[in-house]
Amino acid sequence: MTSPTVVRDLGSAGVRAVARVTARPDGRGGTALPVLEGEGPLALRRVRAPGPAAHVLLVGAMSGPLGGDHLTVEATAAPGARLHIGSAAATMALPGQDDREAHYDVRLTVAEDAELRWLPEQLISVQGSDLRVTTRVDVAEGGRLVLREEQALGRTAEPSGLLHTRLTVHHAGRPLLDQQLTCGPGAPPGWDGPAVLGRHRAVGQLLLVRPDFHSAMPPATALGEHAALTPLAGPGALVTAVAPDALHLRRVLDEALERWG
Repeated sequence: MTSPTVVRDLGSAGVRAVARVTARPDGRGGTALPVLEGEGPLALRRVRAPGPAAHVLLVGAMSGPLGGDHLTVEATAAPGARLHIGSAAATMALPGQDDREAHYDVRLTVAEDAELRWLPEQLISVQGSDLRVTTRVDVAEGGRLVLREEQALGRTAEPSGLLHTRLTVHHAGRPLLDQQLTCGPGAPPGWDGPAVLGRHRAVGQLLLVRPDFHSAMPPATALGEHAALTPLAGPGALVTAVAPDALHLRRVLDEALERWG
């Protein structure tokens, strides 16, 4: 693991940091991590767990992202590797010293016969913050992906910050999913209307890409009043949910993960 490094633009006080993980088969039935490095607020730790997968925790070494920060996480599961990534705590989008937005980019690559599970804790959009989250995923034919995203709009009894999210997924070089959501003060009108979030303060999704979905795709399924599974035009299925808070949201997504993940 490399020593933590922070690259700062002294004129703006923003932090730029990158965390990188590469997983490969170790030749003994397990998974090795030839690359496991983090910078500044993005610290990575391998944790012991049974089974062939390598388990990694993303540990926040500093608060943030703050306004002006640009954080990036890059993870690659090479052919035959099994990589599971989580986080030690929720990520809190916080206001910075000025009105500039923060950026949080996630880049995931899943090779043939590889598995990547991206299951971080929720993102909390704190009042006064402005965060843009961009997640891009490339899954090869025969690759398996489990991806969970959860956003809580504000802390308890607090209004939300401004949050932009975009998730783009390609499978075997072809588009599988491309969606975006903007919510909070300054978002286009209607984001808190009945067609989007209504009065709910938590929103999330669970994306599943599995080779066996080519022949056995789960049907469209309602998961209670405010969640549903939707088959995608490829070996993928998307669970989307809204809930009054992060705890209720996690319960819904955990049930879907246990059922289909």
